[in-house]
Amino acid sequence: MAHATEQMPYFIKPSLNLSDEDKIQAYQNVQSELGALLGDEQDILVIMSSINCILKSHLPYYYWVGFYIVHGDILKVGPYQGTLGCIDIAIGRGVCGRVAQSKQTIIVEDVHALDQGSAHIACDPNSHSEIVLPVFNEDRELIAVFDVDSTLKESFNHIDQQYLEGILNKFFQQRKLTSVFA
Repeated sequence: MAHATEQMPYFIKPSLNLSDEDKIQAYQNVQSELGALLGDEQDILVIMSSINCILKSHLPYYYWVGFYIVHGDILKVGPYQGTLGCIDIAIGRGVCGRVAQSKQTIIVEDVHALDQGSAHIACDPNSHSEIVLPVFNEDRELIAVFDVDSTLKESFNHIDQQYLEGILNKFFQQRKLTSVFA
């Protein structure tokens, strides 16, 4: 697997953490924009792409944001924004694979403190913290994991978890989805 260099590409801005109050305001803005933009949208790719775009636009500590879609016993990279993502991740391997296996959100304050290659898969060495959440459909089946990385340590906390779980619930669990993959 090829890895990115330690130097950030010229088109990527380094992360900028927000205070808890600013996070809450940003997530409230995100919720409003997503609600207005997506309405009753059912196409899974449109929903995933729109969530990535709106979140990355409003939250300056989001360095990489995207979905890994469940395909049997692996996760395949889906819609994302940021540097090159890992193409395939085995269920159970790395943070994304562990979230797919446990179906529980994981917040990692410092990904470099984890065992590289098994507990963490370094798709981009510029990532230093992350939050990964399970994504369920209306039948409560795992369909993807949602991964957000930051170039700074300790970027994610309970506020991110609360708002992201709410967004994923609203746009994936509470509607009948359609897909080009069906």
